[in-house]
Amino acid sequence: MAVTDAAIDKIKQMILSGELTPGDRLPKEADLAERLGLSRNSLREAVRALALINVLDVRQGDGTYVTSLEPRLLLDTMSFVLDLHRDDTVIQFFEVRRILEPAATAMAAELMGDDEIAELRVILDSLPAEPTIEELVANDLEFHQRIARGSGNSVLCSFIESLSGPTTRARVWRGLTQGGALEKTREQHTAIYEAIAARQPDVARSWATVHVAGVEAWLRKALD
Repeated sequence: MAVTDAAIDKIKQMILSGELTPGDRLPKEADLAERLGLSRNSLREAVRALALINVLDVRQGDGTYVTSLEPRLLLDTMSFVLDLHRDDTVIQFFEVRRILEPAATAMAAELMGDDEIAELRVILDSLPAEPTIEELVANDLEFHQRIARGSGNSVLCSFIESLSGPTTRARVWRGLTQGGALEKTREQHTAIYEAIAARQPDVARSWATVHVAGVEAWLRKALD
């Protein structure tokens, strides 16, 4: 194992063991290096690497702290990687969406509060009668993100939100080229909302599957 990797692993073990918890400040560099049996250079490299993936927060003149370690924060790095995808992999992102979003939608049908469901209705109603493509896509993203948050699972929500970026271009492309895309989106979003409002997780899951699979099927045909 490389020296820097070993240093990273030792800091990770301190966090996993509870010796360091979210918000804690790391001991002074010299003290921590001695305790872990590392050179200060190796420790510095490890801290730099862990800061890049949002595990540590280096505050100039103040010290180095463990971040909140919330899933959304830790998955920011994955979002960056996903943004570098090639167009020929976008189908694979839709395949993952088709697995995750129906599950989140079913969970939301059971767990979303009445106020959250009312907000979902507001999102539906906020789409103009004749929206621009940008308005349609923005509304679509907000609708699905609100449902993901309603699942009550922050990790699942973060994964779904990370997938939004790589699929946005395909959503715009569909809105520009597929006849009836607006009507289909409205109809399917309404069906998903009604299933959630009626507390019907199986129906919500089915409509979410139809919705994502429909876009995926269109994209496969368009790419062919």
